[in-house]
Amino acid sequence: MYKLQTDKENNQKNSKSLAENLFTALQKDILTGKLRPKEKLTEQRICDEYGVSRTPVRAALLQLEKDGLIENIPNRGAFVIGFTEQDIADMYELRSTYEVQAVRWAVARITDEELEKLEETFEFMKFYTMKNDFEKMRSINTAFHELIYRAAHNRMIEQALSSYLLYLRHIRKTPADTKSYLTLVLEEHRAIFEAIKAGDADAGAIAMAAHMKSSKERFTM
Repeated sequence: MYKLQTDKENNQKNSKSLAENLFTALQKDILTGKLRPKEKLTEQRICDEYGVSRTPVRAALLQLEKDGLIENIPNRGAFVIGFTEQDIADMYELRSTYEVQAVRWAVARITDEELEKLEETFEFMKFYTMKNDFEKMRSINTAFHELIYRAAHNRMIEQALSSYLLYLRHIRKTPADTKSYLTLVLEEHRAIFEAIKAGDADAGAIAMAAHMKSSKERFTM
C-alpha cells in the first residue's frame, strides 16, 4: 500500500513538474514573439512541438490564461494574446512605482545578513561588468533586484515585482554596445546600493526611480 501511494505521489509530482516546465517554455515563446499574437494554440500542436502528453498541456494552458497571455474562446480554441507596446510601457510604470516603494521598505527593514548578500551581489555585478559578460550580468542584475524585494519583507510587492521582472527579461533585447550599457547599469545600481547601505530611503527612492526611467528609455530607443 505504501509503495502504491508513493508511486501515485511521484506521478502527481512528475505531472506537475511537466506542466510547470511546459508553461515556462510557452510563456517564454509568447514573450519573445516566437508565438505571435492571435496565433492559435491547439493541444495537439503543443504535444507535437514540445514533445509532451495532453495532461500537462491542459494545466499549462490554464496557467497561461490566468496570466493573461492567451485567451480561450468558446468553440474556437486558445489564442495567443501576448503584450502590446502599451502593455509593456504600462508595466514599466507599475514596476517603477513598486520598485521605489520596495527600496524604501528595504532601507527600513533589511537585515544585516540581507545587506551583506546585497553587497556581495553588487561586487559580482562589478566583476561581470569588467568582464563585459552581458548574460551573466543580466542574471546578477535580476538577483540584485530580487534581494531588494525580499529585504522589503512584503510578500505582495515581492510577487508583483518578480512577475514584472520575469516578463520584461524575456522582452528585452541585447544592446549593440554591451560595454557602455553594462557600465551605465552598474553605476545606476551603485547609487541604489550605496543609498540602502547608508540607510537613506529618500536617496534610494531617487536612485531607483532614475534607474527605472533609464530602463524604460533603453527599451523604447
